[in-house]
Amino acid sequence: MPTRFNRVYLQSAGYHLPGEPVNNQDMDDFIAPINRISLRIKNKILAENGIQTRHYAIDKNGETVTSHTQLAANAIHDCLARANASLSDVSLLAVGSSGSDALIPGFAAMVQGELGAPPMETLSSLGVCAAGISALAYAAQSVELGAHQQALVATAEMPSRIFKKSRFAPRGYSSDFDAHFLRWMLSDGAGAVLLTDAPQAKNGVRLKINWIHQKSFAGDYPVCMQLGLTEDRSKSFLDFPSSSEAEAAGALSLRQDIRLLPHLFDVSIHEYVKLVRDGWVTSDEIDHFLCHYSSARFIPVVEELLDKAGLTIPRERWYSNLTTRGNTGSASIFIMLAEFLDTHQVKPGEKIFCFIPESGRMTAAYMLIEVETADTPLFANLATEIKSITAEKTALPDIPEPHDPSSAPQHLQSVLTTLAGIWHDYRSQVWRSPVIHKLVSQQFALEDYRHWTAQWVPQVREGSKWMREAVASLTGSYADLAALIETHAGEEQNDFNILYDDYCAAGGTEPLDNLRRNPGGEALNSYLHSLAATTNPIGLLGAIYIIEGTGQRIVPALLPLLRKQVDLPASAFRFLEYHGANDEHHLARWLTAVELVMAIDPKAANAVIATAKRTAQLYLMQFEHILES
Repeated sequence: MPTRFNRVYLQSAGYHLPGEPVNNQDMDDFIAPINRISLRIKNKILAENGIQTRHYAIDKNGETVTSHTQLAANAIHDCLARANASLSDVSLLAVGSSGSDALIPGFAAMVQGELGAPPMETLSSLGVCAAGISALAYAAQSVELGAHQQALVATAEMPSRIFKKSRFAPRGYSSDFDAHFLRWMLSDGAGAVLLTDAPQAKNGVRLKINWIHQKSFAGDYPVCMQLGLTEDRSKSFLDFPSSSEAEAAGALSLRQDIRLLPHLFDVSIHEYVKLVRDGWVTSDEIDHFLCHYSSARFIPVVEELLDKAGLTIPRERWYSNLTTRGNTGSASIFIMLAEFLDTHQVKPGEKIFCFIPESGRMTAAYMLIEVETADTPLFANLATEIKSITAEKTALPDIPEPHDPSSAPQHLQSVLTTLAGIWHDYRSQVWRSPVIHKLVSQQFALEDYRHWTAQWVPQVREGSKWMREAVASLTGSYADLAALIETHAGEEQNDFNILYDDYCAAGGTEPLDNLRRNPGGEALNSYLHSLAATTNPIGLLGAIYIIEGTGQRIVPALLPLLRKQVDLPASAFRFLEYHGANDEHHLARWLTAVELVMAIDPKAANAVIATAKRTAQLYLMQFEHILES
């Protein structure tokens, strides 16, 4: 649940970008391609990310001009100058970053020392893009509780030093795409904000932090972005006899597993859907959307996911400075916010929504800032505020739903919003199930894969059967739906043969008819057949949503993990590969089916939602039992 704030205001925001802007042509003077393969990777990435200029704190000889610590200090000076404040007014310094000039001590202590700041409380938040929001959340909570009246939050990133050719070329990763990817994506910069509980109005308005929400999904997914591990993530740089050997082995290369990136936005948007569902925000009330995306390529991805959830934020409300400032990691949202406030005259009542996805090991962070008039009463009495909040929560049931089925296009948005929340919780539980957690932890064995497929084959074999049973139970008004489901059943009726071949390729010897579902599979199968036998079992569309979604959104991420850990030819993973490529089309057909049903009976959404919830529980039970016997 988000942390709500009642007395925390953003007094000022500042930033620092070192040196002159560096365009795409001049990048080679700072971070050069290694060879022709490296050049092709560079051109491909720059063509997609939309970045035209960025800043580096190194010079053309690779020498450091401005240190990492100095970047943060410069941003703080800019922030304080904008507020006409001094370091003596501040009693807390919270700093977020992916690193520092030194491994020890903490970055906040280094920045405090660089500033020559008086004694104060400090916090160092280590992470990737959301590290700054973590520091901001801590500082805001401290101000809210009255521990501090004013707090500084700073973020800084300086990846250029590990990307320069003199350090990168000797590693020999001329065609290692994951190692090259971030060289052309990241750049240097710093941002800072000053928080206070006694704000001074500027241009007749104040900026109140309404709430902050962040959630890590590290327990669900494998590492996506890392520095300090070997390419296969099995060994730390500290495990090598010397630093030079660690660097030669690639343990000091910053890598991004780009195959996992789509999951970051899927997780983040679903978490946003939950915020909408729980009444924290609605898309209609967002006046300015500050979205930290690392590449322009992800703009349509975010748009599409928002559209599918019925939570579209019009593009004219989006703000980004990625094109001119580049991707500065944890500093990006701070620099973005500072430049936004420099270039926009915000008005009372407007809401600024910040979205920060982090790919390190999947974190989603959000912040809502509200613009107040200068004469809005400040928080004064805790008892009065608690009474107000209690009254607000009591009144929540009377607040209209964000998407009213009577006005939503094709009556779909409300049901999609609710289903997205069900999926979000289910997906997280699946990733933490014993079988997939073992896969993510790189402890998976051939026997595990064989055991999994042995239980899965008889489950998949039943899919077309209960679907056809459901078709037979549909009455005349659902003739078009029956035709769609029959088509779907026809396409999948022989899929179990592909999976059985995979089982045999993994060393399985049991005849097809001897394979048995595990207890979770049995429960799921009985439920689906029982429901299919009832008159007009339209709720089964909820089951299809969960089953096909698993194939589209989870399976593709499992395939590369399996290939790395299970010593089998590519032909042993045909079923997973097939469904990862085709279930997207199946879900498009599913959406058409829901539209047909809702047009006939808008109340059918309740059955679809209830069945999706029960199917998710039973499908999860199937995952839970895979490694038991």
